[in-house]
Amino acid sequence: MPSWKLVSGLFLLGVGALVGLFAILYTQVEIPDPHDSARRQATVYYWADGSRMVSVGDVNRQDIDLSQVPESVQEAVVAAENADFYSDWGVSVKGIARAALSAAKGGETQGGSTITQQYVKNTYLTQDQTVSRKVRELVLSLKVSNQRSKSEILEGYLNTSWFGRGAYGIQAASYAYYGVPAKDLNPSQGALLASLLKGADSYDPSISPANHRRAVDRWSWILDRQVETGSMSPEERARYQEFPEPKPPVKPTSQAGQIGYLIDIANKYIKSHSGITDRDLAGGGYRVHTTFEKDKVRALTRAVETVRADRLDPRKRAADRHVEVGAASVRPGDGAIVAVYGGSDATKHFTNNADTSGVPAGSAFKPFVYAAALEAADVSEENPEPARPLNLGRSLVDSDTSPFVEVGKKIGLRKVRALAVASGLREESMAKLEPTFSIGTSTPSAVRLASAYTTFVNGGQATEPYSVTRIERNGVEVDGFDRPGKRRVMDRKGASLVSEALLEVGLAAVTPPGDRKPAHYPVWAGRTGPNDHMKSAWFIGVTEKLSTSVTMFRTKPGVPHLLPMRGVGGPGSERGSAFPPLIWNAYHEAVTPSPGLHLQKPETFS
Repeated sequence: MPSWKLVSGLFLLGVGALVGLFAILYTQVEIPDPHDSARRQATVYYWADGSRMVSVGDVNRQDIDLSQVPESVQEAVVAAENADFYSDWGVSVKGIARAALSAAKGGETQGGSTITQQYVKNTYLTQDQTVSRKVRELVLSLKVSNQRSKSEILEGYLNTSWFGRGAYGIQAASYAYYGVPAKDLNPSQGALLASLLKGADSYDPSISPANHRRAVDRWSWILDRQVETGSMSPEERARYQEFPEPKPPVKPTSQAGQIGYLIDIANKYIKSHSGITDRDLAGGGYRVHTTFEKDKVRALTRAVETVRADRLDPRKRAADRHVEVGAASVRPGDGAIVAVYGGSDATKHFTNNADTSGVPAGSAFKPFVYAAALEAADVSEENPEPARPLNLGRSLVDSDTSPFVEVGKKIGLRKVRALAVASGLREESMAKLEPTFSIGTSTPSAVRLASAYTTFVNGGQATEPYSVTRIERNGVEVDGFDRPGKRRVMDRKGASLVSEALLEVGLAAVTPPGDRKPAHYPVWAGRTGPNDHMKSAWFIGVTEKLSTSVTMFRTKPGVPHLLPMRGVGGPGSERGSAFPPLIWNAYHEAVTPSPGLHLQKPETFS
């Protein structure tokens, strides 16, 4: 065993070597020129055919003096991000330890930076989480802290930080969220903007209900934290009990019509399949190749607008007011999202109706109950004999509700939920497991329903919907965007039985009364109907080339729940359920190139 003298000597030698190395780095590393925001490149999105869709990413930044930022806002930022800012050396000891440990392991490091470090990263470096960049950040932070005042550093940090909504800096953020210059922000608004520094993707309250909850919690914590740090009195804190709701986000005019909704879907996919953030995308330089097909997006938009104009009259019928439509079209073979209709205009209607949960599926959910019942009965190609549980195929065609409630109770609602999620519906869109669960109280998006229905006609194999085929930056392709593969979620025989029932539903939907031959092509379909009492109308139709879902519902700004559908479109509209099939048919008439297909067995898709 080595003696304690040898061990301590080696330790001191190692420490001395590190100190010496750091001293060399400190003398050799110079503070570079700041980034030139004007040289930032836009992020360009492309249609599926390779043509340019839109260019996004002009830098929205307005530098201001620290004197134009209220002290309460400065204090909120310091309390939230770096309470020891005015007394630290500009670096985090924990950050240094993490960098050293990561370097020893040959890995990467991240997080826990001081305001000075974040300012250095924003101003002089990249957002990469490599060890070399982190070490350079630490050295530059020490130099900047020694050469500049805390006021200069805080001013630079507030002017370069990302706040979401395309806004760099506190001035741009103040206009983006509250429509006022930074000097007019009150302490409550300042606390909300300070919360965004933790990550606008997660804390912009307009993005989702979950974001809103996180934003409220952090806003409240920051105000409490200011009391703890002595920058706000308890009496002043007591005045700010109501959350300062920001104004709705405004999209640039280049994202008008459906473009903004397409970008929204593409960006969600990018963020979920890579380390790329909204800030990275806003920083620019990316080339995003999507699955969206220009002609189909236009055809879907025309179909919605034509049916609305022909069938709805909001000036004469109160029930026709506040009507919204969402739609999505997916390729059954691979899950590519080729078209969506997210609303009237992404620059005016900010919620993406095609990719937002909140609209109950109603009877459109029943095929998943039927499939789960077949799985529970062990129906398979090897065991095809058991009768359909409670004859659910016939009940599905006849829009009968009670058998599905009974079967859900019998097999267990957890099995129904598990199969629906495995088919592609999101867990968070699933409703409570109550008896009505089987008749569609869950709220999947149009994109997810269009994709999940392909499971039945693909022989029980599900494919994750996707919207981006590849991304390049500086000529280098970004990893993580391989085409999703298929996964088996139900037996082929069970999927075939569900498909047979859906084929009969589709036949009735696209066939004129008295004619038992389909007008153009076989359609496997699910829909809501006259027996549904949900506040929504759905039609999902699958052909050999496309799976398209259409939903119609009513929502009014400021009203937290959906409005009733009774009376929409006048008598005979079946609570609006007559309209989604009309939209679907108008769209498919425009984009399906080869009419005259013959009825085929569902197995032809697999």
